[in-house]
Amino acid sequence: MKQETAERYPNLQTVLMVERFIEKYSGEYKKTQLFNKLPKKMIWNTFQIIMSYLEGINKIIIEKNGKVVYIWNPELYNRIKDRPEIII
Repeated sequence: MKQETAERYPNLQTVLMVERFIEKYSGEYKKTQLFNKLPKKMIWNTFQIIMSYLEGINKIIIEKNGKVVYIWNPELYNRIKDRPEIII
């Protein structure tokens, strides 16, 4: 994630709003379309920070066609987290 000044970092509520929106509309929108459809408006740089964060923690990917896809699967995580061969 690119370093930004502290006053540009989004708060948790904003990150969760974007994450939930992406989860709900996974694979439907490209990044700019998604930004324009969000229920709450924000600065583009703040949105970029959130997108970088979510991609960095493997919750989203950007497909070859540019669409944003939510890939986090908590049910799978819960099934495999206690396996001895898995190190978290």
